[in-house]
Amino acid sequence: MTTFDFLPVSKADMEERGWWYYDFLVITADAYVDHPSFGTAIIARVLEAEGWRVAVLAQPDWHSAGDFLAMGKPRYGVLIGGGNIDSMVAHYTTAKKRRSADAYSPGNRMGLRPDRPTIVYANRAREAFPDTPIVIGGLEASLRRFAHYDYWDDKVRRSILFDAQADLLVYGMGERAVREIAGRLAKGEPAEQLTDIRGTAYAAKEPRCAFETAVVPSFEQVCADKHDYAVATKVEYEEHDAVRGRAVLQRHGDRTLVVNPPAHPLSREELDFVAELPYAREVHPMYDSRGGVAAIEEVRFSVTHNRGCFGGCNFCSLAFHQGRMVTSRSHESVVREVEGFVRDPKFKGYVHDVGGPSANFRHTSCKQQMKNGMCKNRSCLAPVPCKNLDPSHSDYLALLRKVRAAPGVKKVFIRSGIRYDYMLAEKNSEFFSELVRHHISGQLKVAPEHCSARVLDYMGKPHFDVYEKFRDKYQRLNQRYGLEQYLVPYLMSSHPGCTLNDAVDLAVFLHKTGRQPEQVQDFYPTPGTLSTCMWYTGLDPRTMEPVYVAKSPHDKALQRALLQWKRPEMRRLVVEALHRAGREDLIGYGKDCLIRPLHSGREKPQGKPLQKRGPVKKKARAAGPAKRRK
Repeated sequence: MTTFDFLPVSKADMEERGWWYYDFLVITADAYVDHPSFGTAIIARVLEAEGWRVAVLAQPDWHSAGDFLAMGKPRYGVLIGGGNIDSMVAHYTTAKKRRSADAYSPGNRMGLRPDRPTIVYANRAREAFPDTPIVIGGLEASLRRFAHYDYWDDKVRRSILFDAQADLLVYGMGERAVREIAGRLAKGEPAEQLTDIRGTAYAAKEPRCAFETAVVPSFEQVCADKHDYAVATKVEYEEHDAVRGRAVLQRHGDRTLVVNPPAHPLSREELDFVAELPYAREVHPMYDSRGGVAAIEEVRFSVTHNRGCFGGCNFCSLAFHQGRMVTSRSHESVVREVEGFVRDPKFKGYVHDVGGPSANFRHTSCKQQMKNGMCKNRSCLAPVPCKNLDPSHSDYLALLRKVRAAPGVKKVFIRSGIRYDYMLAEKNSEFFSELVRHHISGQLKVAPEHCSARVLDYMGKPHFDVYEKFRDKYQRLNQRYGLEQYLVPYLMSSHPGCTLNDAVDLAVFLHKTGRQPEQVQDFYPTPGTLSTCMWYTGLDPRTMEPVYVAKSPHDKALQRALLQWKRPEMRRLVVEALHRAGREDLIGYGKDCLIRPLHSGREKPQGKPLQKRGPVKKKARAAGPAKRRK
């Protein structure tokens, strides 16, 4: 594979193509991987398909404008994205500790992009090209399009549009908006006049909005009052609908942020077109000597067949980015992509995934969506499925059968998230049976998240009895087919609404079932989600009712430790948590106890002095001498 299979990344690349100019510069915080799982590649190839000359600048040195100037000035505009994963999540753990590896950089090397690269790159691009329109987009811009709480700064920041000093912001899936922006800029229309494009945001002193509007509290108001922040979040979510959504206005100082209604989802034919553009489907060869880019491995032989998610998890950014309306590709397009895998010498016959945001969604959740949009203040699935839900898996099942039958394919796995509550809503068990028989590689990962109904309601998830029903049916099907396949539950600690007692209840349940989860995610307050609004404000924006939040690092550590109570390094935290929760009955030597008492005089629970320590010590002594845990 040569550099001609990719878009130009240098002046030399352009000269080899005989280019003495180019139209658009696409800048990304990820390494350049020309694959349809990478937003940069999609936008660049969409522009190329429209006839524009496009160059890619990946992970430029941001300490000066040198890299930005290296290919010369683009004729029409600069488009900037922060990468496939939010940069701050890519750089920091929930505890705000710096991560040690970056799968989207060559050789997994950290430090090749700055924190908040969309802002940094946009300001450098403005320095390099003062008069060139700058458009920001991608996940980072999409989730920060309004004034938003920033977990890493622990404060409310203004819309990223202002900090980036960009002319336009594209949010959601940007193909439609980018096509229109490019065409109008090329015709000489000033960027400040591009105010009527769906899926975009702009700022103006006296905006004349082309759409019906809704006004939310200003940046200054949401900084000063958490109730106003929650009110703004509620409206922003309600209007994020391509059918009925209005433009949302939010004042920032002497200017007004205007977020136009979302772009309409691509049709099936349009999705097929985008998916089948001439991607190299590889990492650019300039990274070969630097260890390659690990992020390609999970998607190299995977297919994304859908977009959007009506699952409605409150901690997930998908609803605020891709939207809740599901669209999907045709069977023929997916099969053609898989047939392309077979021609790749690296392909060993295993399709790693036929999935997407939620793998088993192929169509809108009900027939009313296309006409009326998504329901306000109503989830399609939680706490119980809507009576109008269409849970049919027949189309997805037919697609999987065609992929399995493709010449050269040995096995087809599903590794994207499976909505098990959606599966159970279908009376026909045909898909469930074939999932177990054909599409699991040893273990199936699902996300019940918690066992407390109250906590699950705050999460926007189905209640735990739904998971138990799914688990039992999964086990029966494996027994029927003589298979030994495991179910791996993902669980979350410290989500808003989850108290220490809730965490204890979950630990007790896991102990009784003989399972300790491999995966425990401590809640991460990422920008733009309903759960992050709860975490910051202490209010549920759907009801404006107070919500308990475990905010301090130590309180969060206690909840996480309870879900990993068998780990020796968690021992003292677990004992402290049980004392605080008044559950000393779980400390001891009985079969129902989570943990043995700490060894008197050698180990002491951390944290503040506990109440009623005298009786606790007496119980510990009465139980007999503690043994050191090995």
